Amino acid sequence: MFTRVLALIYKELLAVWRDKKSRTVLIVPPILQLVVFSLAATLDVKNVPIGILNRDSGAEAYELVQRFHGAPTFNKIIYLESVKEIADVVDNQKAVMVVHLDEQFSRNLRANKKADIQLVIDGRKSNTAQIVQGYALSIIDQYNRDYAARVNIEQQNTEIFPRNWFNPNLLYYWFNVPNLSGVLTLLIGLTVTGLSIARERELGTFDQLLVSPLQPIEILIGKTIPALIIGLIEGSVIVSAGILIFKIPFTGSFFLLYSGMFVFLCSIIGVGLFISSLSMTQQQAILGSFVFMTPAVLLSGYATPVENMPTWLQKVALADPLYYYLIIAKGVFLKDMPASIVFDNIWPMAVIACFTLTGAAWFFRRRLE
Repeated sequence: MFTRVLALIYKELLAVWRDKKSRTVLIVPPILQLVVFSLAATLDVKNVPIGILNRDSGAEAYELVQRFHGAPTFNKIIYLESVKEIADVVDNQKAVMVVHLDEQFSRNLRANKKADIQLVIDGRKSNTAQIVQGYALSIIDQYNRDYAARVNIEQQNTEIFPRNWFNPNLLYYWFNVPNLSGVLTLLIGLTVTGLSIARERELGTFDQLLVSPLQPIEILIGKTIPALIIGLIEGSVIVSAGILIFKIPFTGSFFLLYSGMFVFLCSIIGVGLFISSLSMTQQQAILGSFVFMTPAVLLSGYATPVENMPTWLQKVALADPLYYYLIIAKGVFLKDMPASIVFDNIWPMAVIACFTLTGAAWFFRRRLE
């Protein structure tokens, strides 16, 4: 049995490598997605255009405007002449935010009165709007403190000194690249297993497997192990890129990370084999893989936190193996997650793996009858 399975594994790896289409699917998309997702798909707010309407000619208003002008976050500043221009700038998305200083701003400051500042923000980009508002309030608060110290106005002594654990500089790719080790490994695991049986059917060699001495369980093992090997290699490439190219600190254990990756791949391979058993062509297998992949990624917490989803959808997310692996990847990468917590996320994936692999084996046998 071992010799037959080993020969099938070798044949599968050779078939994947010699098939130009399969080789392209396995190599090109992961590299492109690693570059695009890590560099382009970012929630960091940079190079933001804003508008400023300064109706005050005083020195105090001018100083505040210059602080916005010197902030690195705002790369383009549009200076407005009247209140009527605010609607046009925001409606046509020429600026995410408009800072409006009225003609009484400097006079009220000198008289120790409340000086109002209006921030008009484009709420269509809700996440960007909140972050830009935070930047603006930070600039205004620092200006307020400096002005109070200059004119000897008593201020509260309480100050906030934020400290960001695990990601001190709040770099988004520190969060993104560990997640990509799961998302792209999911893509590879589904693609390899999804194409395996479908490719045999399309080329007409599946019947030859059935009349060979190989038992159905041996065929499944021979289809599973190559996908495991390729998936682990692809995952290793992404982890290495995160450490060596993106300089993300790896604080945890490689053993724990690869243990989670191994169990995660087992759970995904069962789904891939099920899709492959249903598909008659490689095109159907690829489409079926993407049908599963889209909700799996959305429910994993990669794009939006699972806690923000409806309660019933959070329960559905518990059946998604990618949800557990992303917790392991980020935890092992950034905060040296203890083995006990890693195990708490591995065993649900192991249960899912048993279910998917058993289901795939059962369905595969039924299709042979």
